[in-house]
Amino acid sequence: MSEEYSIRIEQSFGDIDPEDWNRLSGASKTMRMEPYNPFVSHAFLSAMEQSGSATAETGWLGHHMLLERGDGVLVGAIPAYLKNHSKGEYVFDHGWADAFERAGGHYYPKLQCSVPFTPATGPRLLTAGDVDAARFRPVLASGLRQVTEKIGVSSAHVTFTPDGDTQALTDAGFLHRTDQQFHFINTGFRDHADFLDALSSRKRKDLKKERKAALDNGISIDWLTGSDLTEEIWDQFFTFYMDTGSRKWGRPYLTRSFYSLIGERMADDILLVMAKRDGRYVAGAINFIGSDALYGRHWGCIEDHPYLHFEVCYHQAIDFALSRGLQRVEAGAQGEHKLARGYTPVTTHSAHFIAHAGLRNAISAYLEREREEVEQISDYLDDHSPFRKGERQE
Repeated sequence: MSEEYSIRIEQSFGDIDPEDWNRLSGASKTMRMEPYNPFVSHAFLSAMEQSGSATAETGWLGHHMLLERGDGVLVGAIPAYLKNHSKGEYVFDHGWADAFERAGGHYYPKLQCSVPFTPATGPRLLTAGDVDAARFRPVLASGLRQVTEKIGVSSAHVTFTPDGDTQALTDAGFLHRTDQQFHFINTGFRDHADFLDALSSRKRKDLKKERKAALDNGISIDWLTGSDLTEEIWDQFFTFYMDTGSRKWGRPYLTRSFYSLIGERMADDILLVMAKRDGRYVAGAINFIGSDALYGRHWGCIEDHPYLHFEVCYHQAIDFALSRGLQRVEAGAQGEHKLARGYTPVTTHSAHFIAHAGLRNAISAYLEREREEVEQISDYLDDHSPFRKGERQE
């Protein structure tokens, strides 16, 4: 490049102009890019920080990288954190850390380039528009590697990367890792009945019975978004989140104020699916609405009812996506039980720069075997799709 560029590090989103960041992430309200991913918006990431959910105290010290032109204009960015643990990432490297520590190395701190607590694919090498992406992604990837080496940490991990970011990072010497999620793909279904018609007869019958059983005991479902998301509603949902999250994770990641902040800043990008019985809400799931996808995140309940989790998290998400004409539903990490409910296996990607040559070589060999295994499992699951032969989602 003929122009000069430099990378500036900011620890806090409070020190980054929201419009500058959103111009790169595609979240600018004046020039929103397609596809829009709500998780890389300044509103979401700053709420993680300001609510106390992702901070230095919780092991997420901001180390956000801003690529600036010589005149100070921001042309690229990477959301990044210095971390002293591997919690809340959904791409597991605990084994790498243990092996390196046993060999006398120091794995932590490490650089984590991701959206905290959010296993959803989205842009990580943020650029100033589609025209500049091919030009600046390699610069950002190279800059991330240089920063990793300069500050002396063991590694940099860029998780849930789209294809363009993955390619730029692997070209810069990052190791490629794959995993698997289950997504609903809308191949042009008119409505839920049309989707059911594409399933095998037995699977279609099973899902109809499951959905009916989920609403026994007088349960009804509400979709809440926008102005529906009052503080009273957030209080109720947070109770669900704390009850279920405490049993699942030991200590839930998100604070109550996180929900107030996102409700204030991005209510139109949020869908709460809430289950009501006897006049009160007893369960709910939070989803985020992108321009082409619905992203399911987490759910909670204060009453246990058969199949209610599947109805609130998966079936209702498909209903909403079809009603909005969205192309897919990403229902979070893992979960082969989603396959029977019309979600199909999709490969996810991440990229890892390991500074120590010996550790890098060992991980590289491991990832080669892991990628083969992920591909084999995906092929196996494809063969057990609930769709009629010839109707399988692509």
